[in-house]
Amino acid sequence: MVLIASLTCGSAAQEEKPLYENDFEQSELDKVPGDFLVLDGQFAVKTEGGNKFLELPGAPLDTFGVLFGPTEKEGVAVSARIFGTHKGRRYPTFAIGLNGQGSTAFRLQVSPARKTLELYRGDEVTASATYEWQPGVWTELRLQVRKVKDGEWRVEGKVWTSGGKEPPAWAVSFDEKKQPVAGKASIWGSPYATTPIRFDDLRVTPASEKP
Repeated sequence: MVLIASLTCGSAAQEEKPLYENDFEQSELDKVPGDFLVLDGQFAVKTEGGNKFLELPGAPLDTFGVLFGPTEKEGVAVSARIFGTHKGRRYPTFAIGLNGQGSTAFRLQVSPARKTLELYRGDEVTASATYEWQPGVWTELRLQVRKVKDGEWRVEGKVWTSGGKEPPAWAVSFDEKKQPVAGKASIWGSPYATTPIRFDDLRVTPASEKP
């Protein structure tokens, strides 16, 4: 549902022509789009209420991811809508990423059990902020990497409830001194609640230069 995302996002980057986008409306059900690289997990396109999305089932319990879009080093942003539910005191975690996978990749993760939004470089948390996740509704995330000056890059992320206004300020950020490694964008899910996690409206756009 790219139209909804466009109406609710006000950043300059969102208004520019995307480098990549996928709302799954043209994708075949029960399969993964051919341009996706599944790192692990039984991802498949599903539909509900006339809307298609990519779904990660609620089992097994582990962390699973998919790479997509162009291979870039800097100057790009990734955004997605993600839907999950909880079961008792069990909550999922989910994320979007840039610069591929591994220790040089960046990831913006919602961790509902900890009530935090976390920015990772590899397995290291570089920044975090308090965030109260709302189960059973779509959540939007945006992550970008941009060059600030020679020898310095800024990684920035934000999150908001779909249908609401995109926050003007970045919720988490950190300055990277090492040159980023080129890689694809990504989505990640850990279905610890044993319920499916859904992903939709994946976009890669030029990064916003606004602070």
